[in-house]
Amino acid sequence: MSEQMINDSTNTISWKSYYELCKPKVVLLIIFTAVVGMFLAVPGMVPWQPLVFGTIGIGLAASSAAAINHYLDQKFDAKMARTKGRPLPHGDLNGTQVLGFAFTIGAIAMLVLIFLVNELTAFLTFLSLIGYAVIYTVYLKHATPQNIVIGGAAGAAPPVLGWSAVTSTIDPHALLLFLIIFIWTPPHFWALAVARREEYAKADIPMLPVTHGAEFTRLHIVFYTVLLILVSLLPYLTGMSGMLYLVSAIGLGFGFLYYAVLLKKTADDIIAMKAFKYSILYLMLLFAALLIDHYL
Repeated sequence: MSEQMINDSTNTISWKSYYELCKPKVVLLIIFTAVVGMFLAVPGMVPWQPLVFGTIGIGLAASSAAAINHYLDQKFDAKMARTKGRPLPHGDLNGTQVLGFAFTIGAIAMLVLIFLVNELTAFLTFLSLIGYAVIYTVYLKHATPQNIVIGGAAGAAPPVLGWSAVTSTIDPHALLLFLIIFIWTPPHFWALAVARREEYAKADIPMLPVTHGAEFTRLHIVFYTVLLILVSLLPYLTGMSGMLYLVSAIGLGFGFLYYAVLLKKTADDIIAMKAFKYSILYLMLLFAALLIDHYL
């Protein structure tokens, strides 16, 4: 009986560890923005096949990239309080298990997208997977303090992937959604980096607050937030969305700016974490406003 309980406990830990490899909170945001891209691509209801299989394929590919990121970053994760409890540095899984899991779900993702969605979406999804899991994680993250700016292109791809899953095209309006997330990424991630700058320094990762200081980074957070507000107006200015979205974009944008300016004034790491958390809420609500406006 005791041995059975131990086995059950081990199975539970393993299941949770594999689930954690997928960075579920991040992947859920990726899936949400991709699905919004699908709905914005058509005037009515999205056909069920690209909606279902596109979501599955994009979600599995994002999870695969996250697992590869866990594998490649395990030595650095072990040095940081925020990440040392992850499955690899904590010893819950080994490298072979992680890579096997990553490649398996990645292969399934590509097969689903190629045969049940379309080849363009599969190709673009593969590029974004490689962009995040390899180019950003292996090179950019350790090569330049502008790592998150350049590497943000991979994280900004989901709306384009969702749009192409439905239309088999790369639409200019989808690229506007890409641009919004691309500009959102630096102030979002730098807020976290400011609060965790000592951990990044300990892990020898050249994040902007490590190389140029927290004050310099806080100034750039304000600059990018202002730029984000301007970019977020483009869907309305191009006729892609209406007044409901415009009001939402302005309100949410000034909420983000409030935290950015407050962080600049106070230099408080608690405010930095509040800004980071608000940035996630901001993106979710902004895309929700796009979706609601589209059908109203």
